[in-house]
Amino acid sequence: MPLNFLTWLLALLPVLTIIILMFAFNWGGTRAGALGWIVAVVVAVLAFGTGWRLLAYAQVKSILLSTDVLLIIWTALLLYNIANQAGAIRIIGERLPTLTSDRVMQVLLVSWLLVSFIQGMGGFGVPIAVCAPILVAMGFSPLQAVVMAALGHGWGVNFGSMATAFQALMAVTGLPAETLAPLTALFLGAASLPSGMIVAYLGTGWQGLKKGFPAIIILSLVMGVTQYFLATNNLYILATTGAAMAGMLVCLFLLRLPMYHAAPAPEHTAESSLAHPEKPRSFLVSVSAYVILVVIGFFVSLVKPVNQLLNQVRLNTQFPALSTSLGWQTPAEAGRAISIFGHPGMILLYACLISYGIYRYAGYLNSNDTKQILGKVYKSGITASLAVISMVSMATIMNHSGMINLLARGISESVSRALYPAVAPFLGVLGAFITGSNNNSNVLFGVLQMETARLLDLPIPLILAAQTAGGSLGSIMSPAKVIVGCSTVGLVGKEAGALRKIILFGLIPVALVAILSTIFALGLI
Repeated sequence: MPLNFLTWLLALLPVLTIIILMFAFNWGGTRAGALGWIVAVVVAVLAFGTGWRLLAYAQVKSILLSTDVLLIIWTALLLYNIANQAGAIRIIGERLPTLTSDRVMQVLLVSWLLVSFIQGMGGFGVPIAVCAPILVAMGFSPLQAVVMAALGHGWGVNFGSMATAFQALMAVTGLPAETLAPLTALFLGAASLPSGMIVAYLGTGWQGLKKGFPAIIILSLVMGVTQYFLATNNLYILATTGAAMAGMLVCLFLLRLPMYHAAPAPEHTAESSLAHPEKPRSFLVSVSAYVILVVIGFFVSLVKPVNQLLNQVRLNTQFPALSTSLGWQTPAEAGRAISIFGHPGMILLYACLISYGIYRYAGYLNSNDTKQILGKVYKSGITASLAVISMVSMATIMNHSGMINLLARGISESVSRALYPAVAPFLGVLGAFITGSNNNSNVLFGVLQMETARLLDLPIPLILAAQTAGGSLGSIMSPAKVIVGCSTVGLVGKEAGALRKIILFGLIPVALVAILSTIFALGLI
């Protein structure tokens, strides 16, 4: 299809629809995504020569792609709600600050390490919702608490929630983890450093940042190296979790150093706020859900016979070659294979079942809690699922009708090859800000970024790493996530102040990724 401003604007219309609805009319991702999908269908049929056969196949493919991601979303929500209903999340959060009375180390423990660990297990606003109240209890203002909790975990979003966003990027681009993981892990590992510095500054000022800087350097190196090792050794589903756990272990060692050694803060009990206050909670039992998840994840990934056994049964569909009446071709291909028993979502489910049994045996849960857990999972999961399905469907139709290719051609002709590596992460930020998640940003812009890189003759893995790193760091700026965090600390209706601060400071790590992306593109490293 010939490229001109009108056709380019028509190709942009579905994305523009989402932007306008979410910004100007304050629509949620589910409703905006659904209308964006409808607009994509109408534009594809009327302006891009798309037939109903192509639309049908594209829709089936999008459902399979969505299923791949939704398996993780639902089981991650299930694990979190099991642990939360058992009182485990609160116990973990309240025990960590009692390890030291040193203020900067308390800040780093909760608003950088703990929030990143929770992001590793389950994101979608949960880390802010859990950690912001803990920070308020530690004496920080509600505004500070939300901003610090948000900014502390942006670097861990991409490989968090069992690498949901990274899985989505692989799904829509068709590229394997071996190709995408190295630079992605490198960019996000580097971004962990300014994330730690920012929360230290916000919590304790310049003096606290100066005092905590050596610890921040050490912890960011430990987390960055751990994340890189796990992501590049096919353990990307545990990369954020493992990195945050390594950071917490090293932090415990740092607390013994003279400059950070301070008497532990008085321990206060959380029993009155738990589901069953008459049952004393063990810290070891409380963290068992996450220990089990890590053990199962490593076991399945590293023990080859087990890995091969669980991945024997796969759901796969072969799609025929498709074309529009205007000549845009989509070659025949196999849909993304879904391992029935070895999928990351199934690994989460195994951990859920074992953890539930442990909490029941320990008396932390009873039969009445089961209904509450499932109800909370359904309430959160159904909204996320509808948003994911609508966004994936829209992106798939745009891709199969040639709209994304046209957008990429327009961008490649208007942005210079030298400048584009610096622009790529900010497109990731825009996608995450619009859609509310790194996952949806990758679905929305992943193929567009890949096509643009191809047209500009730039390394595709580099541009896609910049895309998902920007989406990861930009997801914390999503109004939906900020609203979730504010709702837990009494800031309902006052989210604008928190959002402004999060955007202001959140763009600093994104700028670092843009610089690194440009340096790599120029071949200076």
